Amino acid sequence: MLLISKELLDQIYVHVEKAYPEEGAGFLIGDGGKVENIFSLPNAREDEARHNRFLITPEDYLKAELTADSLGLSLIGVFHSHPDCPNVPSEYDREWAQPFFSYIITRVDEGKAVNSRSWRLLEDRSRFEEEEVQIL
Repeated sequence: MLLISKELLDQIYVHVEKAYPEEGAGFLIGDGGKVENIFSLPNAREDEARHNRFLITPEDYLKAELTADSLGLSLIGVFHSHPDCPNVPSEYDREWAQPFFSYIITRVDEGKAVNSRSWRLLEDRSRFEEEEVQIL
């Protein structure tokens, strides 16, 4: 189960709505299964692919790790959006995912965040399983 406050989920929604019609992304910072902060990122993917792909650079990953460390927390996942399509992980998402992270995917239709679902990759990397999200 992933725990997140309404305020942090609203911050994710603001970020992914601003990114629309491109995918928006960032890290989930927390402890265990509770999100305590988010680290929004620009989409570093090339222009023509941003509508259905996101890229987190090694530099962005390092900045997020340092931010989490400074807060006494850890990176516990990634959030990103799926503009105008279902918020289920794609094969591309599976290929790049890490089994120990939670992945919040927010569906954004016509510029408005509709809802979010969270997923965890199985250790054998074969598929995602949906994880319950509790909004605090």
